[in-house]
Amino acid sequence: MTGQDWLEKDFYSVLGVPKDADAATIKKAYRKLARQEHPDHNPGDAKAEARFKDVGEAYAVLSDPEQRGQYDQLRAMAGGPRFTSGGRGGAGFEDVFGGMFGGQQGGRVRYTNAPGGAAGFEDLLGGLFGNAGAGGFGPQQGADLATSATLPFRQAVEGSTVSLNVEGRTVNARIPAGVRDGQKIRLRGKGRPGAGGGPAGDLVITVRVTPHPVFSLDGDNLRITVPVAFDEAALGATIEVPTLDGSTVRVRVPEGTPSGRALRVKGKGVPGSKGDLLITVQVVVPQRLSAAAREAVQAFGIATSGEDVRADLLDAAKK
Repeated sequence: MTGQDWLEKDFYSVLGVPKDADAATIKKAYRKLARQEHPDHNPGDAKAEARFKDVGEAYAVLSDPEQRGQYDQLRAMAGGPRFTSGGRGGAGFEDVFGGMFGGQQGGRVRYTNAPGGAAGFEDLLGGLFGNAGAGGFGPQQGADLATSATLPFRQAVEGSTVSLNVEGRTVNARIPAGVRDGQKIRLRGKGRPGAGGGPAGDLVITVRVTPHPVFSLDGDNLRITVPVAFDEAALGATIEVPTLDGSTVRVRVPEGTPSGRALRVKGKGVPGSKGDLLITVQVVVPQRLSAAAREAVQAFGIATSGEDVRADLLDAAKK
């Protein structure tokens, strides 16, 4: 949108609000008119479609405090005592700019956008407000953009570089090791380009991590559930536990380890961190027993019949 557009359009009238309307009033008026003039509610009505566009244009300027301030300042200059449209009451708007920049013709100044000709109307206003770019009002930062990236669990834990297609261009993004599902990563200056020499916006990436069948992430730690046979848990044993890098580590299961107990292997968590591998023991109960195994279990039950494994539970329930 150019400075000339702003001079020609009264955005307050378009929305039907006073010039001192607050943000809430402007937003309410916009929503009402946008619903009323929406093309879906007025099929084939070209005038309604034009009004809908005007309403959107007006709201885009008046809802932005910086743009609204610039719009009000420009309109005040154009419509104040110094900038009348000619006739009685002082010099006209064109006459004043003619006196500032020269090139007056018959009391009026011609503003063209022709290549190689005099400075265009927007160029003059841009220079007035300190913007070297035509049609702008100072450097404007580009808009932020949002996208997402889906990573396999291993890549998320180890870190990876991904290539993303963002509005027709390729952006390479480094995903740090240990990124979590739903975590957002902001890449400075990778959003939309700025205007008038302003900086580019940012690119915000939401990372989605597909789950692993064995490992899960807990901060900088990795978790794994390891099945343990009843005799290993009861008598103690040394078992092989897989690690994320494809190797295994030997872990000692202490005698009398119950199901659900956590064991820790130092330094086997997220690569490059101080995280650990946390092992949850899961005691496996056989689904089928051979005759010999059944006799052995029965003998075990007889040998431990004096112990009530639910005694503490029953006592606690009475408190």
